[in-house]
Amino acid sequence: MGVVIGSGIFVSPVGILKHAHSVGFSFILWVLCGLYNLLGAICYAELGTSIPESGGEYTYVKRAFGDLPAFIVLWINFLLICPVRIAALSTIFALYIIKPIYPDCEPPYTPIKCIGSSLICLLIMVNSVNVKWATKVQVVITVSKVAALGTVICIGLYYIGKGDTEHFKDSFEDSDYSAGAIALSFYSGFWAYSGWSCLSFLVDEMVNPQRNLPLAIGISMILVIVFYLMANVAYLAVLSPREMLLTPAVAVTFADSTMGVMRWLMPILIAISVCGTLNGNAIGFSRLFYVGAKNGQFPSVIAMINVKRFTPMPSLIVIMVLSLLFQISPDIFYLIELDGFGFATVLVIVFAAQAYLRFKEPNLPRPIKLPIVLPIFLCLVSILIVILTFVQKPNESFLALGLLAGGVVLYLMAVKWKSKPMFVQEKMSKLTILVQKLLLVVVPDDVV
Repeated sequence: MGVVIGSGIFVSPVGILKHAHSVGFSFILWVLCGLYNLLGAICYAELGTSIPESGGEYTYVKRAFGDLPAFIVLWINFLLICPVRIAALSTIFALYIIKPIYPDCEPPYTPIKCIGSSLICLLIMVNSVNVKWATKVQVVITVSKVAALGTVICIGLYYIGKGDTEHFKDSFEDSDYSAGAIALSFYSGFWAYSGWSCLSFLVDEMVNPQRNLPLAIGISMILVIVFYLMANVAYLAVLSPREMLLTPAVAVTFADSTMGVMRWLMPILIAISVCGTLNGNAIGFSRLFYVGAKNGQFPSVIAMINVKRFTPMPSLIVIMVLSLLFQISPDIFYLIELDGFGFATVLVIVFAAQAYLRFKEPNLPRPIKLPIVLPIFLCLVSILIVILTFVQKPNESFLALGLLAGGVVLYLMAVKWKSKPMFVQEKMSKLTILVQKLLLVVVPDDVV
């Protein structure tokens, strides 16, 4: 449960409410999105226990479909999900830090981007020196997000107990039941529930994982759904839907209305939580790109580590540069929806791979074996979400599609094309050596 609950509950309520157009329907969407993610987590548990190798989704797809689809998954994570997610998290951090200074108006663009960019650079620099620092402060990070969420829920329940329920009247009035609105709401839901893809990694720590892992996932995700619903009820016990839609930093507005002189505590707790989430994403994705480079699908320099610090410095620097480019976007929900589009596209491929592996490798040991109809159903739902995005957000969708198409071209030229001209190979070799000298990095023993 701790890996699922993060910064999303402090931003996503605004995104879902914006597309749902009503309080009641937004609650239904929270439940539907939670159930979708619950089923997805159980599917990932089957894959994780059947193919217990590093690389996650990339490894599963490579096992099922081969190199090109696996590269597409890697490319989506590299160019869309990772940098967009880090850019969005840094923007959320900046919003929660600066919003108390501008309580009655929208915070200006420049300070938000400066603070967000500085955070990205600082965390990448720290991780380039020592990737283990986050484990030392993990307790502080966990306590911060639990304290922030618990405070919101407790205050909300107090207001409900006082009879402040006027914002729940006519709760389905003006609801937008269109398929496109539901699809875009799911992207904000993905953001709130993200983290469940890591749950399958717990298998090595469990007794009887065939029984206990699905049970743990089910209980954890249901509890998260309940807590998220309670948080939304708490927000709306204090704030009107219109007040919620005025700012993404909804918890700051909530604290300003309820916590008096202690209102400063809420943005600090959330900022600490966001820092932990951002750092975890940077390290996690750097390891994914390491696996891709190890398999020859990314430049070998991506898999190199610093000789003194033993940190994946080249991978972290690439993540930093791409994240800073996406950080320019002024709209946090644009970034969240772009991240959701990339994630939904990856899910289409992963669920298709899971179903296909049943026929390709019927004798593969599967400690957890689900009905094949489940990944097929989730694959179809994910396809529908992606298609509806093209209808609702054509400009953003075709931009993302163009980036994916560029990945296919890059694969054919850089990976598939083995007999490159000698001058091209020499230039690439010189560039690799230059990076090695600048960053003092070498190829790890397990890549040689």
